[in-house]
Amino acid sequence: MPKGEVKRDVLLRMFSFVFQHYRWSILVVLACVFISSLTSLVSSLFTKTLIDDYIVPLTQVANPEYQSLAQTLFKLGIILFFGTICAYTYNRLMIHISQGTMLRLRKTIFEKMQQLPISYFDQRSHGDIMSVYTNDVDSLRQMISTAMAQVFSSIITIVATFTSMVVLSIPLTLVSVLMAVAMAITTTQLGKRSRGFFRTQQQRLASVNGFIEEMMTGQKVVKVFCHEQQAISDFENLNEQLRSSACHANRIANIVMPVNGGISNFGFVSLAVVGAILALNHFSFFSYPLSMTLGTVVAFLQLNKNFTRPIAQVSQQINSVLNASVGAERVFALGDAEPEVDNGQTELTDPKGDVDFKDVDFGYIPEKQVLFDIDINTNPGQKIAFVGGTGAGKTTIINLINRFYEIQGGSILYDGVPITDISKKSLRKGMSIVLQETHLFTGTVIDNIRYGKLDASDEECMQAARQVGADDFIRRLPNGYQTLLHADGGNLSQGERQLLAIARAAVANPPVLILDEATSSIDTRTEQLVQRGMDTIMQGRTTFVIAHRLSTVRNADQIIVLDHGRIIEQGNHEELLALKGKYYQLYTGHNI
Repeated sequence: MPKGEVKRDVLLRMFSFVFQHYRWSILVVLACVFISSLTSLVSSLFTKTLIDDYIVPLTQVANPEYQSLAQTLFKLGIILFFGTICAYTYNRLMIHISQGTMLRLRKTIFEKMQQLPISYFDQRSHGDIMSVYTNDVDSLRQMISTAMAQVFSSIITIVATFTSMVVLSIPLTLVSVLMAVAMAITTTQLGKRSRGFFRTQQQRLASVNGFIEEMMTGQKVVKVFCHEQQAISDFENLNEQLRSSACHANRIANIVMPVNGGISNFGFVSLAVVGAILALNHFSFFSYPLSMTLGTVVAFLQLNKNFTRPIAQVSQQINSVLNASVGAERVFALGDAEPEVDNGQTELTDPKGDVDFKDVDFGYIPEKQVLFDIDINTNPGQKIAFVGGTGAGKTTIINLINRFYEIQGGSILYDGVPITDISKKSLRKGMSIVLQETHLFTGTVIDNIRYGKLDASDEECMQAARQVGADDFIRRLPNGYQTLLHADGGNLSQGERQLLAIARAAVANPPVLILDEATSSIDTRTEQLVQRGMDTIMQGRTTFVIAHRLSTVRNADQIIVLDHGRIIEQGNHEELLALKGKYYQLYTGHNI
């Protein structure tokens, strides 16, 4: 599909979105724009009447009477005042429409974002997605609030003015049309050339935002490794790329206005010359009189300004239109992203927590398989531990249990039911997970614990904190459980943040508990406290544990040893030590 068609389709879709939600407001805007444009046209046409019917006759009498002229000018003033009110009204309405549209767009794409699979976020930087909410959506606001009203006004003005021009003088109309065609061709051709640069500009702006987001979250790492100068250098490189693409985009777009202004001025002079010749001489063409009055020439020059001004206005807004079309592409791309598929119909009414793997194969991309023939049989209430080197597939298996990703072969059963037959909402309510990387939300400590179960009482949240050993440090905070957390819990230590994440999982009270290296960021003393609490909450629950510290999984009912996506050993602690295989090597540090 050619670029021009893509642009039209995107803009039409955006206008359809606006019209769908603000139909009546837009109709009022159209009516006000129509009236405002007509009052401007009346003002131009009045020039002919003013000169031919008032000024010229008044200069030819000894005692001129101005009462009739004053009455006419008063009527014209009322019309123009009414047009001004209409212009004010539609501009206010366009602000309401543009801001309301942005509200709905952000709401739409945020709701869609909640439906997207984890894989979508794995493939894109957070800064790039944030850029859609900020830069791209704001580019649409600028275009809607200014360019949309001008497009309406321009269409009405061009049609009404062209009709009036034809009535006044066909020869002068032909000259005006030639100038308008030249301006339209200039605008179209330069717009096509700059569109690609605007797309690149938005993409590089997203890259800059993504880089800044990475540097903000990794600022401690930057300072620890003295990476400041390299970070500055990398940012300057990205920033220069953004400047270059922005300069190319705006350089081409910004010459449209002066070029069209030059064409318009040349046309104005041409019309003045032709009009003067026709006014001073009596020409005819096949009995059609070509001569005209002085008032007609002046009025036509005014109409010509009205005719070419809309084209100049459109060319002036070409930057915002092109920028908005690229922004709309990115906004709609997020809105059109494939949502997370959930064909499961079964609801878990009384889950027991029996999770089994049957010959499971999986790859993040079909061409590269990362898990092979994973076969695990569990009983409710068992503790299952996964151990192995980095990249062995431990976290991947955990991600498959809650259907963050879909398997390519085999099956995973929850209480004997394939998890693909269970609705994801019901499945995920039947388990809690503590990730290796904790995330706390802006709010109080107790609200962050309650995130695991939104209808949990304060007492339930505090009981969960006591279970995992978090109650003591929470009560030492300035406001205890009502202490407000900011910046992902930046005012807490890493271990304290992890304890809150574990308490969040505990308050949900599910039959299945998943701990993805949940104690990896906790010191030895805190780990002992957490371990006692975890032993309590794991009782009666099926628990899947990933841990590099093998001392934390000695009491596991099953220990699964993984290597390059395959199960190479399976059994309890004593059985695996007796094998003197990979687990023995990992546990004792002895090479076999």
